[in-house]
Amino acid sequence: MWTQIPSGGLRITGADRVDFVQGQMTGDLRGAPTPGLVACAFLNVRGQIETFARAYRRTDDVYLHVDAGEAEALAARLKRYIIFDQVEVKDVSDELRCVHLWPGTSLPGWNEGGPDVQTFELGGGVVLVGRVNRTGTAGLDLHYLTRHEEAVLAELEGPETPLAALDTARIAAGIPDIARDGFAGTLPQEVGLDISGPLPAISYRKGCYVGQEIMARLEARGNTRYQLARVAGESLVRGADILHGGKVVGQTGLNAGNLSLARLRKEVPDGAEVEVDGSPATVQVLNSVPHTT
Repeated sequence: MWTQIPSGGLRITGADRVDFVQGQMTGDLRGAPTPGLVACAFLNVRGQIETFARAYRRTDDVYLHVDAGEAEALAARLKRYIIFDQVEVKDVSDELRCVHLWPGTSLPGWNEGGPDVQTFELGGGVVLVGRVNRTGTAGLDLHYLTRHEEAVLAELEGPETPLAALDTARIAAGIPDIARDGFAGTLPQEVGLDISGPLPAISYRKGCYVGQEIMARLEARGNTRYQLARVAGESLVRGADILHGGKVVGQTGLNAGNLSLARLRKEVPDGAEVEVDGSPATVQVLNSVPHTT
């Protein structure tokens, strides 16, 4: 099975590309192998998420894979910080496409026992492939040139599966999608991006970056007021307030399969009955749910 992923991307080139991106993102790109893959967030000065990305470190560039419609804003942000750095930022969203191969789906050319990021020829061109967990178990994100799309898709095993099915699987597994769940503007630790979360995207040892001071304070304090949870109920609305005892205690993410991930205050217990947009729902605290990497 495979699913098309609406996405965009930036290609960062130049002698200072790794150090420059390292100084902007929460993950440790400098510590990644070449080729390598690091999940990360780009924060504002208050430590809140502006953009989630997966950064591919390659021999000649850094490729930042982001959700659809987010490349332009991230490019503008990065360009504001270029001073003496020898880097170039190019939006390649129109040139590249991405599909996710579900766990267990084979891909011609992929070495299952090899590194997490591989490049090889497929469908008449070179593709970039990385192990990415979108459903609770790692599958493969396959990046290819738009002009090769027909030939690449013809090489894939099994039927195309709609994005809605992928959302249902990832929400059931407790895997957040910052853009699709509407979690931008929150702290990474509140929505599953901490080192112990289902989508770790922070390094507390990598050095300075925008928002790093807030991350260091949170590490020293040891907690936030909110955590990633799941809410079960019919017809849940994305971005709705969650009420418990008449008080707003969180907000919902995308609804799929009568489940939503949620940013929820930690004092709300597992199994609590809450209200979402006038309808009853039940809280499922995710720290009691195992995650397969």
